Amino acid sequence: MIGFGRLDDPRVQAAIDWEARAITGEDPPRYFASTTSGPGFACGVNEGLPCAWGAVKAVLGLSRIPADRRSPAVRRALDAGAEFLLSRDPAVADYPAGRDGRISPNWFKLGFPSGYVADVLQVLEALAELGRARDERLRHALDWLVAKADGDGRWRNEYAYNRKTWVDIERQGRPSRWVTLRACRVLRAALG
Repeated sequence: MIGFGRLDDPRVQAAIDWEARAITGEDPPRYFASTTSGPGFACGVNEGLPCAWGAVKAVLGLSRIPADRRSPAVRRALDAGAEFLLSRDPAVADYPAGRDGRISPNWFKLGFPSGYVADVLQVLEALAELGRARDERLRHALDWLVAKADGDGRWRNEYAYNRKTWVDIERQGRPSRWVTLRACRVLRAALG
């Protein structure tokens, strides 16, 4: 909604406030512990552990707020999100994982569009939105991203969500203009 120019809508403001408080745990809002990410990205689906996929989505959403319009709570939530995402090497993606503790292979499948699943590139995108693309802790992830390019400098759509959307956006496994655009934006932020 922020991208559609609705930042000042009271409903959007209420959602932003809820999200920031849910992340920081300050004056915690009502949330459903069985599913909704709550203090520190804790998630019922991830057995109460912090959910990195949820953190990526929250950081991307809150980062759409212009820096000069971010409340102190939003700034604290974004700082918490950035530190959580940087607490692990995104190229390894060994964020807390419930159930059997295994790292999802979906972290390493670059894709477009993006649903609830996040990939290494989306972690890099979220941190780039916060001006953190040059953080030394991302060096390995950036090297990993560069290595994923084909000989023509394009990236494949390895997780296309085909048959999960109204129309298929791109063909699975083929060079992708959307994944390539995402990768180039991150590399531009990281390398100048």
